Parts: sequence; C-alpha cells; structure tokens
Amino acid sequence: MKLEGSCHCQAVKFSLQSSHPYPFNNCYCSICRKTAGSGGYAVNISGNASTLEVQGKEHLSIYRAKKTDPATNEVTESLSQRHFCKVCGSHLWSWNPTWPDLLHPQTGAIDTELPEPPEHRHIMLGSKASWVPVSFAEGDQSFDEYPNESIADWHDRLELPT
Repeated sequence: MKLEGSCHCQAVKFSLQSSHPYPFNNCYCSICRKTAGSGGYAVNISGNASTLEVQGKEHLSIYRAKKTDPATNEVTESLSQRHFCKVCGSHLWSWNPTWPDLLHPQTGAIDTELPEPPEHRHIMLGSKASWVPVSFAEGDQSFDEYPNESIADWHDRLELPT
C-alpha cells in the first residue's frame, strides 16, 4: 500500500510503500510521549525505506533520543533517528540502522486513509504517564515493554492484506 504523509505546516511531504499499514501498536513510552507531544499513543506501522520519497528535505531535522540506564545513570544516545519538520516540529518517521530496510512513519503524519486493525496492542505501559488513560477493547493485548511479535509477524498471524 502506498502511504502519503506530511507535517502540519506542509513544508515536508513524503510517500513510501508499506506491506504493514495497519496501525495497531499504541506506544506509551516517554520518548513517544515527549517527542509527539501527547499522552503517548504513537502508533507503529512500517514501510520499505528504499521507497521513501521526500519533498522539502531542507526542512527536515533528526533527533536521536537519549536513554538513561536506571542502574548506572549512564546516558546513551539511541540509534533510532526521529525525523521532524524543523519548521513546525511534526514528528514524521523513525529509522534505525539496525533494521535499514524498515522505516516507521508516525501514524499521525500519514494522510492516506489507513485500514482499521482487528485488534490493538498497548506497549511500553511500564513507562506510561500516570495521568494517561488506556482504553482497552476486547482482544487487545498489553505489554509493560516491547512484545516479542514483530509488526510483520502480527500482520502475518492475522493474515491481513498488504
């Protein structure tokens, strides 16, 4: 499926092909919460990184989140590159060199109508802000951290069209 997206001010527009377009992972981690400016809810989908086309590249900036080890207080920089519009601040997509073929668009930046998933996963609940409500529906799964099942495996298990 071809996904098209943009930032709020329209300075950056992008498109890519996705075999896994169902928005089903609701992430409540502090990084998603703070970089997306909400209670969390960043929803993970994936696309083929080699198909990414961008208009307005000059308006992009990259942020690499900092992580603190609770045992040692050592701060490290994440490998994930979060691409933002430097004009309006919209988070557009993440890319990680560990999985160079994948790109993860911020679902809120996608302008294409996405398919409705048959179930949702609520992930990273262990770092959810206390004031953030979680609305569970029948069949939803919840995880304090990341689940073992990948985005591709989830789509395959449910035999969802691509």
